[in-house]
Amino acid sequence: MARVRAILQWIWRGLEGLRKFLHLLLLLALFGFLIGVLHQSLPSVPGRAALVVAPQGQLVEQLSGNAIERAIENARGEGRQQTLLWSLTAAIRAAATDSRIRVLVLDLDEMDNAGLPELEELAGAIRTFRASGKPVIAYGSAFNQDQYYLAAQANQIYLDPSGYVMIRGFGNYPLYFKGLLSKLGVKVNVFRIGKFKSAVEIFTRDDMSKADRLQSTVYLDTLWSTYQREVTAARGLPADAIAQYVDSLPKALKSVDGDAAKLALKDHLVTGLADSLQVERLLTTLVGAGPKGEFNAISAEDYAAVVRARHRLRRDDGQPRIGVIVASGEILDGEQPPGVIGGQSLSRLIRKARLDKHIKAVVLRVDSPGGSVTAAEQIYQQLKALRAAGKPLVVSMGDLAASGGYYISAPANEIWASPATLTGSIGIFAIIPTFTQGLKKLGITSDGVGTTPLANQFTLDQPLNREARDLIRAQINQGYRQFVARVAAGRHESAARINAIGQGRVWAGADARRIGLVDHLGTLEEAVRAAARLAKVKHYYVQFIHPRVSWTQELVQRAQSRAVSTAASLFGPRLFSSQLRFPGLSALTGRLGPYARQLAQLARFSGRGHGKLYAYCFCSDR
Repeated sequence: MARVRAILQWIWRGLEGLRKFLHLLLLLALFGFLIGVLHQSLPSVPGRAALVVAPQGQLVEQLSGNAIERAIENARGEGRQQTLLWSLTAAIRAAATDSRIRVLVLDLDEMDNAGLPELEELAGAIRTFRASGKPVIAYGSAFNQDQYYLAAQANQIYLDPSGYVMIRGFGNYPLYFKGLLSKLGVKVNVFRIGKFKSAVEIFTRDDMSKADRLQSTVYLDTLWSTYQREVTAARGLPADAIAQYVDSLPKALKSVDGDAAKLALKDHLVTGLADSLQVERLLTTLVGAGPKGEFNAISAEDYAAVVRARHRLRRDDGQPRIGVIVASGEILDGEQPPGVIGGQSLSRLIRKARLDKHIKAVVLRVDSPGGSVTAAEQIYQQLKALRAAGKPLVVSMGDLAASGGYYISAPANEIWASPATLTGSIGIFAIIPTFTQGLKKLGITSDGVGTTPLANQFTLDQPLNREARDLIRAQINQGYRQFVARVAAGRHESAARINAIGQGRVWAGADARRIGLVDHLGTLEEAVRAAARLAKVKHYYVQFIHPRVSWTQELVQRAQSRAVSTAASLFGPRLFSSQLRFPGLSALTGRLGPYARQLAQLARFSGRGHGKLYAYCFCSDR
C-alpha cells in the first residue's frame, strides 16, 4: 500500500511539475507575443529605389472605422477600401529630398475615386517631387477620370495597349423619392430656409428644381474648367484638348477601329503604350533589380512609416507646432468614430489643441457636407474659445465644406479652399415624415385624446397640426438667423449681405473666393504656412492631432490586428468570408447603394426626435 501511495505521489509531483512547465511556456509565449505586437520594425529602404504610390479604394482625408475592421477587410482579400491622402503626400514630399529614392511610380489601377481637391493635394506633392529633378512614371491598364488627373502629373505615362482613357466630365443627377414615398403612403413634411437649399428636394420632388439646376450648372462648370486647365497644363496640351477629346470620342474612336489606347496616344494623352512587364523592365534599368528579380521599390505606406519614425526622433518638445485637425464626414451629435464628425469628439480635439502650449496655431481641415446644427454649434463655440486663447485658426477646405461644414469654418482667421471645393449652402431644414396614409392602407388607424395640441405631435403615425408647424417654422427661422449671424461675424460682413449670397446656394471654391466666403485658394500646405505666419513662428513642426488612444487600447488593437493577419495567412481569406455567395449580388448592392444611403439619411434626419435642425448639402455625389 505504501508503495502504491509513493507511486501515486511521484505521478502527482510529475504532473504538477509538467503543469508548471506548461504554464511557464504559456507565459513565455504570451510575453513573446506582446513583445512582437509592441515592436514595430521599420521597413528598409534600398540604396536605389522607386517609391511606388498605389492607392486602393477611395482617397480620403481620414480613414473611417478602426484598425481591426481594416485588418479584417484585408484578410477577406478585399484589399484596402480607403487610402489616407496625407500618408501619400508626406511620403512623396519626403522622398523628393531622399537620395535613395530615384523615381516615383504611380500605379493607379486600384484607386476608385477621389474628390478633385484631394487629387489637387496629391498632385501638388507629385509636382514637388518632379521639381527635384527626379522622374515620375505613371502606368495603368486603363485610366478613369480621377486616375488620369494624377497620371497627367507624371513625366511619362504608359497605357496598356488594350486599355483606354475615359474622361466624362462632371454631373449632378440625384435620385428622387417622391413617387416611392407617395406609393408607400408617406407624407414628408419639409421646413427649410433658402431657395437653393435643395437637400430636401429628393424627398419632395421627382425632378430637379430650377434653382438647383442653376446652382449645379454653375459649380459643375467651374469643376470642369478646373479639371481641364490643370490636366492640360500638366501635359503641355492646348487649353481645349480635353474638351475636344471628350466631345469627339465616339467619332474619333471609330476612326481608329475602336482602338482606345491608340486614340489616347494619338491625342497625346499618354507617352506610350506598354504592358506591365515592359514598364517593370524600364524601372529595373533605373533602380536595379531586387533579390527576386523585381525592380527595387518601397511602397508609399512603408516609406511613410519611415518618415513618421524620423520625425519622432527629431522632434524637440520645445519646438513650436502647427496643429492640424481633420474634420471629415457628416456632423452628428455626441461621440463619433473616425470618418464622422462628432460634436463632442471633435470639440475634445480642439480643446486639446487650445490647452497644448506647444501648439501655436491650428489648421482645421474640413471635408463635410454638414449635419446637425446642434453639433456644429458645439464645435463652433470650441473654435471661438481657441481664438480667444490667442491661437490663430485657419480653415483648409477639402472636397466639401458646405452647410454645416461652412458653419464650423466661419470663425477662422482665414479660409483656404481649392478652386473645386464645394462650399456655402448656408441654409437650414427639418424633415418630419408621417405614415398616416400608409398605415390606413394597412388597416391601421389612430385615435385618442391629449392634454395639449402638441400631445400627439412629432410621431410618425400622426399628421402635423398647425401648432406643430408654427413651432418648427419658428425654430427654423431662429436657426437660420443664427447661422447667418455666425457667418457674418466671421466674414466681417452684414447679415443682409450674407443672406443675399446664402439662401442655401452651393458655390465652387473659385466663386466662393470672388464673393467673399473664402479668402484664398490653395492647398493644406499653404494653409499651414498661413497659420504659422499668423502665429509669427518661422520654424515649426506640423502635428496632426488625433483622438488619444491609451497604450492598453493600442496594445489590444495591435494584438487583434496581428491575430487577424496571422489567421488569414494560416487559413486563407475564406476564413473571414461569408458562407453564402450569390453571383452578381455585389454588383446589385453597388447599384442600389445610392438609394440605401439617401433613405438612410431621411431616417437619420427624421428619427432623432423633435427639435433637430440640419444644415446639410446633398452635393457630394457628383
